[in-house]
Amino acid sequence: MIQQIKYFIAVVDAHSFTKAAAACHISQSAISQQIKELENNLGTPLLTRVGRSFELTPAGTYFYSHGPAVLQAVQQLQQGTIQAANLEAAVLHVGYIQNFGSAQFLQAVAEFSQRYPQVKLKISNGTHEQLYDLLRTDQIDVIFSDQRRALSENYNNEPLITTHLSVAVAKQALPEITETVTLKTLADLPCILVVSPQQQANEMTYYREILGVTSEFRIVGSNDEAEMLVASNQGFWLRNDQNQDKIDQSVSRILRLVQQKRPVVQHYYAFWKQDNSGYYIESFALILKAQFEKLIPAQ
Repeated sequence: MIQQIKYFIAVVDAHSFTKAAAACHISQSAISQQIKELENNLGTPLLTRVGRSFELTPAGTYFYSHGPAVLQAVQQLQQGTIQAANLEAAVLHVGYIQNFGSAQFLQAVAEFSQRYPQVKLKISNGTHEQLYDLLRTDQIDVIFSDQRRALSENYNNEPLITTHLSVAVAKQALPEITETVTLKTLADLPCILVVSPQQQANEMTYYREILGVTSEFRIVGSNDEAEMLVASNQGFWLRNDQNQDKIDQSVSRILRLVQQKRPVVQHYYAFWKQDNSGYYIESFALILKAQFEKLIPAQ
């Protein structure tokens, strides 16, 4: 039936039995016979002849709208089965976003390597845009990153964790504020970014347009530099629940970031392409998800 589904989709896409037959490299009579057998197997007509053309029946419309997903699922099943049978030749390219805190990702890498020692792991890190470009151009299989654009149906988007954003500031900064702070209050204090020169524009755009930062930026190349600037009251540094513990709170302090009295959050996912799914990619994503689930307090 899988081949018949392919023929049916080809006929509807081309709106012609003749063109579909040529595209599928079979005769027109053969493709017509295959569609007829498909209809017999389903027990309902999918096409209705209208002169020299045809129209989809309601059943045909439903079948056509769901057929591509079935073919994709079958393809992924085939790929995953082959990969599971050939793990000795497998290489998995994974990536994680910098400046988040890599504990859960590190644990996932260790657990995956223990389960599948035959699979060679290649690991990269980078900014959101760097990882997205690697994923988009098939240079990496699965990434752990934050959400900065609308989720696409072309990718598997596995939610991992939602974190609250906080601000690291010097002990002497904003003495009247003790718990929460807004970006408007921070407008006169520079926002510190740890980013490479190549990614400055992307990161600044994200901080301006998505997070709403209005301060000027101070660009540095390392976390140590950022923490030095914070401690000396030369800027504020945005952190999340997972990496704020790296701040030396004997010289700096953490304030929860809010907007309209609500916490500002970031959503993190495992992303991989729908057409590049498979046994070991899905296995790594599930292991990574399990690591983040350990952070959720038991009810």
